[in-house]
Amino acid sequence: MPPTLCALCQTSRALIIRPKNGQKLCKTCFLSVFESEIHRTITAHGLFYQGERVAIGASGGKDSTVLAAVLQTLNERHAYGLDLVLLSIDEGIRGYRDDSLAAVRRHAAQSGLPVHIFGYAALYGWTMDQVVAAVGRRGNCTYCGVFRRQALDRGAAQLGIRHVVTGHNADDVAETVVMNLLRGDLPRLGRATGIVTASPSSSAASRTHQVKRSKPLKYAYEKEIVLYAHHRGLEYFSTECVYSPEAFRGSARALIKDLERVRPSAILDVVRSGEDMARLVPSEVSSGVGGEGTVNKDSTTTVVVADDDDEEGQGGCGSGNGRASGGEMAAMERRLREDEEAQGRETDMTGLGQGHDRSKTTTAKREKLLRKKLPKQQLQNCVRCGYLSSQSVCKACVLLEGLNKNRPKMDIEVSVEEENSTTLARRMGGLNIAPP
Repeated sequence: MPPTLCALCQTSRALIIRPKNGQKLCKTCFLSVFESEIHRTITAHGLFYQGERVAIGASGGKDSTVLAAVLQTLNERHAYGLDLVLLSIDEGIRGYRDDSLAAVRRHAAQSGLPVHIFGYAALYGWTMDQVVAAVGRRGNCTYCGVFRRQALDRGAAQLGIRHVVTGHNADDVAETVVMNLLRGDLPRLGRATGIVTASPSSSAASRTHQVKRSKPLKYAYEKEIVLYAHHRGLEYFSTECVYSPEAFRGSARALIKDLERVRPSAILDVVRSGEDMARLVPSEVSSGVGGEGTVNKDSTTTVVVADDDDEEGQGGCGSGNGRASGGEMAAMERRLREDEEAQGRETDMTGLGQGHDRSKTTTAKREKLLRKKLPKQQLQNCVRCGYLSSQSVCKACVLLEGLNKNRPKMDIEVSVEEENSTTLARRMGGLNIAPP
């Protein structure tokens, strides 16, 4: 039986079956098609402009590694004129993040891109190992997500960069859509589906320095990202975070993978459906200050302003404990059902004998309630750190306050040293006063 030829070039042997559409391609055509699709996403949404300095959120994993390689290739091929740098966050997870950062440094050395690393310990005074020791494994992803989002913005601000790209792929976006639907969380459903979001960073110039975030891999399948990395010989770190199995995102991921097995196009179908539903969300619910997004001056892409509680793939996969529910419409529908049930137990004395139409009253009540003005999300700068938030104190500061309250006021270190094999000398370490 002759080998199957590539569906595009019709000359080389097909080595790859695309998970997205089942198309059989050779290695060269697959790499070209993958890069061309990312290029179309970038140009269609006007993500970059000539001479822009862009930070790539680099974790050492497959998504950020492929994103860096593709952007570097397209930047040279299509003359984007971008100044690319790698921006990494050290959460302080032993046996995981230290190894992944080593992969980031190796990729930086091979690609020639500069790398900058910012750590939780320096920014917040806590590492994730310390956070998990204090709060346990359940809900720890909430801390990590909020801290990481702010750390990326703070790092970009310190480098003078106003655009951060992250490696969120179609699978990540589909999972986020499912998570927000299960929560009945309309505000985040409206924001999470956007390819571009923006938020003022935490810095001295936080009111004027706005960090834009974009997801060039938004429509790329995770499996195709793995195939691209394999056929280009890219080295990446593939171990899952040791603290993530308890995350709510894992349940959404399992559901998406089950759907993909039955219908390969299900991932993009969920993404597109999320985008369509997001358009139906009232602007005062889904947007930031004033209820409106901003528009990129170089494109028609709407830039949605997101606060510190927003959850992107990079921004946290926890259970959402302590966050605002965002279920305004769900609560409204629940009140409507309760009113309708109560109608059946009431007797309208004024309508007796006059052919009173109860259905008209119910419909009028429903329309009146739906016309009720939904609460606006007024974003403001945190009074403590200056980061943009829907509350006077941002989520990171609230979480840090809880952690610091439970931290001992001083650390006493006792070490034992052996002298001449007979004498034990006990030494008291210096006092380390925790911040208030």
